[in-house]
Amino acid sequence: MKSSIPKKIKDFLGAKTKSCALKHALKNAMIHDGKAMLKAIIPKMIGENPSLKDNIKELTKNVKEVIKEVNNMTIKEQEEMLRKQFPEQLEKKEVRTGLPELPGLKGRVVMRLAPFPSGAIHIGNIRGMIINDEYAKKYGGKLLLVIDDTIGSEQKPIVREAYKLIPEAIKWLGIKYDSKIIYKSDRLKLFYKYGGELIRKGAAYVCECPNALIRDYRAKGIDCEHRNNSVNKNLSKWKSMLKEEYDEGTAVVRLKTDMKDKDPAFRDRVLFRISKRKHARIGNKYSVWPMLEMSWAVDDMLLGVTHIIRGKELMIEGRMEEFIWNVLDYNEKPEIMLIGLFQIEGAKISKSKSRMEVESGRYTGWDDPRTWSVQSLKRRGFKKQALREFIISMGLSKAEVKVPIESLYTINRKIIDSECKRYSFVKNPMKLIIKDGETIWITEGDAKALSKGMKVRLMDYMNIKLISKGRAERAKDQKTVYDIKKIHYVLDKKYLTCRVLMPDGSWDNGYCEAQCKKIKKGEVIQFQRYAFARLEKKNKKSLEFIYAHP
Repeated sequence: MKSSIPKKIKDFLGAKTKSCALKHALKNAMIHDGKAMLKAIIPKMIGENPSLKDNIKELTKNVKEVIKEVNNMTIKEQEEMLRKQFPEQLEKKEVRTGLPELPGLKGRVVMRLAPFPSGAIHIGNIRGMIINDEYAKKYGGKLLLVIDDTIGSEQKPIVREAYKLIPEAIKWLGIKYDSKIIYKSDRLKLFYKYGGELIRKGAAYVCECPNALIRDYRAKGIDCEHRNNSVNKNLSKWKSMLKEEYDEGTAVVRLKTDMKDKDPAFRDRVLFRISKRKHARIGNKYSVWPMLEMSWAVDDMLLGVTHIIRGKELMIEGRMEEFIWNVLDYNEKPEIMLIGLFQIEGAKISKSKSRMEVESGRYTGWDDPRTWSVQSLKRRGFKKQALREFIISMGLSKAEVKVPIESLYTINRKIIDSECKRYSFVKNPMKLIIKDGETIWITEGDAKALSKGMKVRLMDYMNIKLISKGRAERAKDQKTVYDIKKIHYVLDKKYLTCRVLMPDGSWDNGYCEAQCKKIKKGEVIQFQRYAFARLEKKNKKSLEFIYAHP
């Protein structure tokens, strides 16, 4: 483990100030997934020692080297050094803004992520994940990743590729979960055990009523003929279900709630059903599958979950869990926190549609921009810090949250703007000949907006005056005039062909300046007056970008 800072930094900073820089760098690195940030460290150091601001330039230069050294460590090494040299900092929890305190704290916090593997995680799924991660980090708690791969429905089947896509996205987002991934499909026998326990306690029964009949009974609050069967008879039928002696759709296990409950949807809900479809991970090993309420009532109990964050549209699932816990005499019930529906205006999100389009080949894959998946956002050049800030800014409101996608664009733009290089790209290029000067290419939109006699400024170059369609002359007045139209351009014979993949799957075609050949693959740049974009493919004469945002 690297345990020292380079000697030249020690010499400049002095032992006391060096220790201060190291302390704040290590602490900041632990908060930001192993990467300390200068802008957070310098103010804290000056806050402790105001005289440091007298030589801020030199301080900044040398603290950057401390940060470089710290960021080259593994997270484990950073934590060990912080624990060894600055143990008091581990006791001071960094306040993570935007979220209220967790209710009902009784001990170590245990949170969980519960993605269903029907495809890649998209921008609408990450709210609960990031909030859970924020709380786990804030309280030094544990975060579990439980892949909720019960059988699903025919309309929403499991996608095998999702088993890889989900952990990949979670890791990129900087979410730290317990090293072992838990799969619901590995825990069927546990669910069967507690299903049998509910039957033995007289709290569940095997129902063989047709769906239409039971819907009518539930609406009217009438007991079906199977509801009052003896425990032994229900256990016998339960064993028959597990032995696959029932056909699909002929029997379910229901929980005995109050058939006069004010919410008809809460009356005798299904706990287990039969599905003989092949499971994407374990094949046809099982045919009796738990419903969401049953599996989570068992797992939240056995895994020691302390706090559950879920959408308020799943309120009834929370009631079901509590009912089951009461029957099973489980007293360490988790705190259930409900949040409102999360909608993003300007982003068309549908995992089911994305799955169909990926499978049909219309989308290029799960990182196609039209999926709005985490993989697609990474491909477009979004920073994980931007996504986290975007989510945390919404808080935990129970009200419906509608946020324009432009809010995310604004946050990401602030993060990348200072480091992005600027270049010219002309979409649908049209030639403009400058009399006694250069021949250039400008965008089709600019060309159509120009008229005879109009004066415009070629950005960072010169003022020109339009003399006819496609022709101009150098203007007599070359002073920068701030109220005239400014347009960008590329020089004739000094350009590369270029195209940009848009969020709707279409392509913008044009030319970019020759300097773009210096852009590295994967680098995010800004095309002036157009957008931020990330370079994905390049060769000597052409480049291919992915559109990030305006």
